[in-house]
Amino acid sequence: MRCPYCSHIESKVIDSRSSDEALTIRRRRECLACEQRFTTYERIEEEPLMVIKKDGRREPFNRQKILNGLRKACEKRPLSIDTVDKLASTVEQEIRKRNENEIPSSLIGEMIMGRLKEIDEVAYVRFASVYRQFKDLSIFMNELQSLLQSEKNQE
Repeated sequence: MRCPYCSHIESKVIDSRSSDEALTIRRRRECLACEQRFTTYERIEEEPLMVIKKDGRREPFNRQKILNGLRKACEKRPLSIDTVDKLASTVEQEIRKRNENEIPSSLIGEMIMGRLKEIDEVAYVRFASVYRQFKDLSIFMNELQSLLQSEKNQE
């Protein structure tokens, strides 16, 4: 594994841990040249999964896109990076359990919003406003009112 600090190609593994329900292995490494420490992740290479976009285009599934959207929605919110990462992993696992080669982006968005709504309502509204492309304030207000109504019904 090439060191990100000095580019030396030899390192030793200091610690290995399983994460994401044993789908990922996190390895803590130390460069044998500069002695800097860094983390690497190993993931199982899975069958290619295509996402069907709203306009009908197809593109390969990219977990990083989910993470980027979640990070923007959760920015300046009291959610840890680990929580956001687990949410992305949960959504990815749910998608892969469907055993389909193609999945609509709309389904992925709904899965994310469902989980965000349970975790952080502000992050949910942020994500929904971009995902659903609210065109005006009335649509945005309708979403907020339905959120408030569901909160009242739970009390």
